[in-house]
Amino acid sequence: MCSLAAAPSTVPRPSFLTAPSTSSKFQFCPLPFPSSSRVVVCNNSGSGVHHVSSDLKFVLHDALDASGIDTTHAREAREEFCQQIQKFTVIEKQTSICINRSVDLGRTALYIAAEDDSLVSHSSVPLPVDAFIVRLDDLSMDYCPHYRPEYDSSPEKFLESIERFLYFHKGFKRANTNLLEPRALYLHSVLTHRTGSAAMLSLVYSEILKMLRLWGLLYFDAEIFFPHDCLTLPNAYHKQKSKESDQPHIITSANLLVEILNNLKHAFWPFRHDHSKNLFLRAADAANCVDRSVFVGESGSQIASAKAAQHRLDRGVWTSVHFGDMRRSLSACERLILLKNEANELRDYSILLYHCGLYEESQQYLKKYHDMRSTSTQVVPSNSLSSLEEDAVDKLMMRLNLILMEQGWSRPSYARNFLSNNSEPW
Repeated sequence: MCSLAAAPSTVPRPSFLTAPSTSSKFQFCPLPFPSSSRVVVCNNSGSGVHHVSSDLKFVLHDALDASGIDTTHAREAREEFCQQIQKFTVIEKQTSICINRSVDLGRTALYIAAEDDSLVSHSSVPLPVDAFIVRLDDLSMDYCPHYRPEYDSSPEKFLESIERFLYFHKGFKRANTNLLEPRALYLHSVLTHRTGSAAMLSLVYSEILKMLRLWGLLYFDAEIFFPHDCLTLPNAYHKQKSKESDQPHIITSANLLVEILNNLKHAFWPFRHDHSKNLFLRAADAANCVDRSVFVGESGSQIASAKAAQHRLDRGVWTSVHFGDMRRSLSACERLILLKNEANELRDYSILLYHCGLYEESQQYLKKYHDMRSTSTQVVPSNSLSSLEEDAVDKLMMRLNLILMEQGWSRPSYARNFLSNNSEPW
């Protein structure tokens, strides 16, 4: 079930490693969290899987509250998101987005947008989720004049007419994968600007198919072809005429939400100077937890970019144009932990908390990562990248242990609050 349970009031210990420039961190003011701070706990009773979110407390909302930012709307959106994903069973998670019935994917995507909108806008008014649900439903209604009786005998012509309506008449288009803008990653923005990621366009298309099936216009089994390249638009096909090569392109309900959240996580990850590494290694590199000798092929521009990023972090800059946003990357990580039960999500969340100066919480999640890895039956690939990741994890844990053993460490005077209500990133 999904619930909001009272959590004990705690005072974060904003501490710093005093070794010269060994890590770059965002910091927030050491204000006590309110006694009414809450923990979002999501458990899927039908899955039989114990989720780590029931054991550990997420940090973001409490940290924002401690910084004087009202998170009421963000918490409400998170709770609604949690109430949706609790409906997943093992079978429903593996169900195609075209036939999913338990989880309202459109509404869930809008709750993701509503939470992030609240985090960055600090608006006193929540994102109008219901209004955008109406707009999404209106798309299906708008298609009805384009329907022709002859489509009853030709599923292919029926689906072609839907795609002409969606991509030509309504003007929806695929965003550039290499230059994804935030508005292409949130459903309300996609409905407004009609430019979206493959995941968002697939969601919109599947919602139209669901409504047409509900009205009795869609009389056959249709499936969405989810593209894995950078250009192709999602399209639909008659499932009875599918080929074996279509199987990798079928996206399930759970995987669609994971794709949406992963897109947000990548788009707002604060450490973006080296795309040859994965997200964790980029953050570990910024914290000097990675042996740079293995990257002898790095270009001068990459090294200069890394130094610039470290300078920004040392100054406490929480966000900048094309340089990520710590708040939204943290929120994406927290929701991925709620949705998935994978160790790497705990590891990635841990290193973000480390950069925030939340060392105790970072250590807790890193320990949970180790526990999950040690009990997992999944085979871990043995290669140079995984070895580099584990070496960085070990160094991070060692550093956290040393920090938490240190007594009387002080906060540098130049540190800024990365969660503060500051409209300018510099």
